[in-house]
Amino acid sequence: MELIQETSDLSAYLAADEVVDHHHPLVRATAARLAAGADDSYAYARSAFEFVRDTIPHSQDSGDPRVTWRASDVLEHRTGICYAKAHALAALLRAEDIPTAFCYQRLGEVHGLVAVRFHGAWHRQDPRGNKPGVDARFSLDGERLAFTPDPESNELDYPVLYAEPHPAVLGVLKAAPDRPSLWRTLPTAL
Repeated sequence: MELIQETSDLSAYLAADEVVDHHHPLVRATAARLAAGADDSYAYARSAFEFVRDTIPHSQDSGDPRVTWRASDVLEHRTGICYAKAHALAALLRAEDIPTAFCYQRLGEVHGLVAVRFHGAWHRQDPRGNKPGVDARFSLDGERLAFTPDPESNELDYPVLYAEPHPAVLGVLKAAPDRPSLWRTLPTAL
């Protein structure tokens, strides 16, 4: 699949905003701690991915009813669904000047992940969190995502790389009072 940038302006994939608040002190402190143990930007990106994947439980897996959507809140509360975890990873990567995009799959509901830009190409990464049957890994040599869409079930990979979270995704996150309510309103298409 050919990934398509929403905008040709690469700086848009480094920007901070209300969701990807990489200027927030907690995001900055977390990025600095992770960067201290990394030899280069690739090692940092892998470390940030593994940090989000492994230390922030997916709220559905853990049973946590809280809904987070802002990157700093995901880091503070240590919970989030796929979208929120993607927001946190994007903030950590952008804090260290690694262009990061938001991308999505349709798997019954829309699933969120990110793409990082290294060596002039985009590489999708899925920080959802592993569990039995899910083994996502950071990779620039072929995708190691949590899920592979099944075309026979009308599942698909969306090719667009967004500079900001998709409005349909952000809208349901912001409107949900808790995760069970969010689960009933997840978008099924973009």
